[in-house]
Amino acid sequence: MHLFFREEISEVLQTPTGEKIYELVGKSPGTGGADLHSLALVVIPPGKASSRHYHKIAEESYYLLKGEARMEIAGETIHLRPGQGLLIEPGEVHRISNPGKVDLEFLAVCAPPWQPEDSYEVGKS
Repeated sequence: MHLFFREEISEVLQTPTGEKIYELVGKSPGTGGADLHSLALVVIPPGKASSRHYHKIAEESYYLLKGEARMEIAGETIHLRPGQGLLIEPGEVHRISNPGKVDLEFLAVCAPPWQPEDSYEVGKS
């Protein structure tokens, strides 16, 4: 069992593009040592976005909790609001941004667990 609280996460990944990533469940022993999936809470401030990227191996699902999102995926642009989610297949180039006035918060689930070496940036963000 691995019990976690957002407030207790000491190592928050702050990306150069402005995202804050709280790894809740992952491959490392400190995040539960999960073999089959990972779970992260991602916070993107207004006007910020992730880099344009893809994963060769992992499937990734996003589920919006707060704010609004503009999602670019596989050449399409869609808008998401709380309560909506989507599946991102391996190889699909994607980028999520926050066009709103409050922080965007969403859960990201990866299977197998997210690892930095399976994230490939595409062009400039």
